[in-house]
Amino acid sequence: MFELKRYCFLFSCRFDNKISVMEFGRVPESELDAVDFSVPDEPVFNKTVLSGRKNKNAKVYLGCAKWGREEWVGKIYPLKTKEKDFLQHYVQHYNSIELNATHYKIWGEAGIRKWAEKAKGMDFKFCPKMYQGVTHRGSLTGKDFVSNEFFRGIVAFEEYLGPVFVQVSDTFSPKRKAEMFAYLSSLPKDLQFFLEVRHPDWFLKERERTDLLNFLKENNIGIVITDTAGRRECAHMHLTVSKAFIRYVGNSLHDTDYSRCDAWVQRMKYWLNNGIEEIYFFMHMHDEATSPELTVYLVDKMNKECGLNLVKPTFVTQQPGLF
Repeated sequence: MFELKRYCFLFSCRFDNKISVMEFGRVPESELDAVDFSVPDEPVFNKTVLSGRKNKNAKVYLGCAKWGREEWVGKIYPLKTKEKDFLQHYVQHYNSIELNATHYKIWGEAGIRKWAEKAKGMDFKFCPKMYQGVTHRGSLTGKDFVSNEFFRGIVAFEEYLGPVFVQVSDTFSPKRKAEMFAYLSSLPKDLQFFLEVRHPDWFLKERERTDLLNFLKENNIGIVITDTAGRRECAHMHLTVSKAFIRYVGNSLHDTDYSRCDAWVQRMKYWLNNGIEEIYFFMHMHDEATSPELTVYLVDKMNKECGLNLVKPTFVTQQPGLF
């Protein structure tokens, strides 16, 4: 029986958005076949959020965490594409991005507008991650000024602004619940927020989980679902708003990646048939070079099973043995 391991979270990134490695929940490849990747049954709690009737105007957005991947040059970006042109090519292959660049520095309005301009006329959403100076440096109290500076930049996305993603560290336990709830209560009401918590006690202690879910629902804040091999409790399947924000962490096209995607297609199909308004699904890999291949697999399945017409990566050259 696979024993869950509490792998430390390591997120290395260069501010130019070129290199970022997601190690949260990583397990050795030799142990992947022993992991129980099944997703939990649909929580009863979700019935308090979903209408039970299909929303004909529901939207599905798929993307990655960054567009600055040099490994994609010659794969989905044309050969010799320069870094400054990566985004204009990215928006041709995906309809959203989980924007990690905003986690590492506060961007001004001018820079944000330049990014938004690349998506002009498209149904595309930028989902900026809250600046680490707010969420990962000291207490959440006394962060009004830096939070407002962050918001002043991202509102320049205008109609291309998707949900704002607030992540607290994996050491942020329910013992700091009052602090976190106070900060979340202070957030602007005209923006959609999603919260990602990682400390196991938020999920494994029923009272803490219930308090968190009820608070988020009452404050119209979504909860992030993170599907990664070594932290299965983070794939909790709860919805606190009629929108879903999924961070899927694959394992570089291991066989289990495909069966996991199959399960996600069925869960998203259920949500779409039961009133969900929006789904944001972000593809992560420990080796991001292979994210486009798994995205193609997922989108083909979604389009077939759910009757959608989602955009998917188009390869510059045919990839041998893609599936």
